Amino acid sequence: MVTGPFDVLRRPRRPRRWDVALVVAAGGAVGGACRYGVNQWLPHGPAGFPWATFVENVTGCFLLAVVSVLLLEVLPPHRYARPFLGVGVLGGFTTFSTYTSDARVLLQGGHGAIAIVYLAGSVAAGLLAVIGGLSATRAATGVTPLGTRRQS
Repeated sequence: MVTGPFDVLRRPRRPRRWDVALVVAAGGAVGGACRYGVNQWLPHGPAGFPWATFVENVTGCFLLAVVSVLLLEVLPPHRYARPFLGVGVLGGFTTFSTYTSDARVLLQGGHGAIAIVYLAGSVAAGLLAVIGGLSATRAATGVTPLGTRRQS
């Protein structure tokens, strides 16, 4: 029975789940280390196309699509799989802040055409990567978009 607007404040709290936060943090460390490796492999100057960030984000889009199909449509649920892989590893690997920072540096340096190609190309390539990742994973696993197996 609700007796007033502040009854919600008197409800018992659910216990905090630090295990999931730790799994996300561990995944973020793995993803961040992988991103660092790509940045070392594909360095760029202030006037060059930011290939490292482009590759990280497009690859991250593809892998997130693959992970989504596998974890949501193919494999049985697991408490730590999505937080570790989706939020942690791929969240640590991809980077929106560097994407916008790279574009700003290009614009401030007078490289507007490269900045526009980078901004639009990243979005287009990311969307294509998601579609490709979903399609390829579903084809490889025999799962339809509704999560049912195809009849052989």
